[in-house]
Parts: sequence; C-alpha cells; structure tokens
Amino acid sequence: MAIKDYLLITGVSTGIGYAAAADLAGAGYHVFGSVRSQADADRLQREIPANFTPLVFDVTDEVGVETAVATITQTIQPYGLTALINNAGISTPGPLQHMPLDEFRYQFEVNLFGLLHITQQCLPLLGARPSPGHPPGRIINISSVSGQIAYPFMGAYAASKHALEAMSDSLRRELLLLGYGIEVILIEPGTVQTPIVGKFGEQIAQYMATGYGPILQNVAQEAAEREDKALPVTAVTRIIRQSLESKRPHTRYPIPRQWLTGWLLPRWLPDRWFDRLIRRKLEK
Repeated sequence: MAIKDYLLITGVSTGIGYAAAADLAGAGYHVFGSVRSQADADRLQREIPANFTPLVFDVTDEVGVETAVATITQTIQPYGLTALINNAGISTPGPLQHMPLDEFRYQFEVNLFGLLHITQQCLPLLGARPSPGHPPGRIINISSVSGQIAYPFMGAYAASKHALEAMSDSLRRELLLLGYGIEVILIEPGTVQTPIVGKFGEQIAQYMATGYGPILQNVAQEAAEREDKALPVTAVTRIIRQSLESKRPHTRYPIPRQWLTGWLLPRWLPDRWFDRLIRRKLEK
C-alpha cells in the first residue's frame, strides 16, 4: 500500500467508525479520523498507533470542518484522498407527534447537512476539479436499512437516511455528468452492535408519559433483546473495505440483520399489509 492512499473517516470514536479506522489503518491506508474531543483523539492515537491521524472537530461546526480539510490538504499534497467515508451520525428516536422540533432539526444537522458540508469541502481532494493530478476518489456514505424502510418511533432517523439516499443518488449522477470518475456509494446496515443500540431505552424515556408509553415499553424491550442479535461490526467494515477496493463497486450495499423480514418483505409488501404487521407486533 503506497503512502498516497489517504482516507478521511468521520465519527471514529466508537462503533463502525472506530472499527473501520482500525481495520483500514491496519491494511496500510493512512486514516484521518474525526473525533469530538481531545481525550478521544489521545485515546485513539494510543489504540491505533500506526497510519492514523485524529482530527478534533464536529461535523456540524462549519469552521471546524473547513480547518480540518485544510490541514488534510496541506498534509497530503500532491496526492488526493482515496476516499471520504461519511460515518458520523446520530439516532433520535421518539414519536413524531411529540418530538421537539429542535431535536428533529439536529438529527438532520448531523446526518445530512454536516455530511454534505464535509463532502463539499473534500470534493476537490477527491478529484472534482480540472486535471487533479491523481486518480479519482470515492465517497462512501454510511446509511441504514432505515434509508429504505421507516419504522414507528424512528421517523427522524429514517427521514434523515432517506434524504441521505436521495442526496447520494443526485450527487453520483451530477459527478458523472462532468466525468470526474468519483464513485458515490451507500452502505445500508441493519442494527449493528455499537453503543448507539444500548441507548434506545434512555432516549425514549421522555415519551413514556404520552399515549405511546405502553407501546414504547414493548419497543424498548424488543430493542434490548435485539442488541444481542445485532450484526457484528465486522460485517460492516468488511463491506466498507469491499466498496473501497472493488474495481466496479455497487452503488448500494444493503446489510440487513435478517434478509427476509428485515429487508425483502418490508420493501415488497403493500404498505397497508406491512402497517398491519407492525401494529400486530408492537401491540402484543
């Protein structure tokens, strides 16, 4: 692996981002990884000692993003980025009827607006300019099965991921029109064994006094049971590597926890049928 293979991965403190950073740094790529605190930067520098550079910024901080990309540009010249892996994201569960608009907006600030801003800043490094002097890079956006399927109480998250899917399709086609050769790839995991899974019960506690309380208790119990059956993070990092290194990558890589009930049926059944199945399951 040549020193020219540079990657930027956002949100590497834990979960998918951390595992991807460790895996790809171990494979010889030089990984720049975003974290939101110096303490996390110091920890990751110890845990991933080779081929890794932490950058402290929040994807919703425009100045921080621009400063970080300027640092990367100065460091890797005359090379470009091999890939931008947009992994940073949050999940804000709860019934849409009662969700504060500020929380709904912040879901989009992180999962969509921040992602677009860092993508815009990195596009020149990925080859979106005349005669870049290096091969085109790739944009790998970590979406979710929720980018295709919307479940109750996950409306804000699903909306942000549906928007990410649409934005990724448009960007891929726009870049194609100018012949830049930059791939835009979506990875769509189901529930993964990351810290975000265990926070569901705590996140929905504020809604237990609403009319949805009894149903939310069922959902919280099901989420706790599903945590042990979630996808191992390696299932996602393996696909990230595949999408990065394949000569002809897919535009989408779905990774559902269960192919039949978690991907095929929700997308193929008529809406009313699937609505009834969900109601029957959650009102048990």
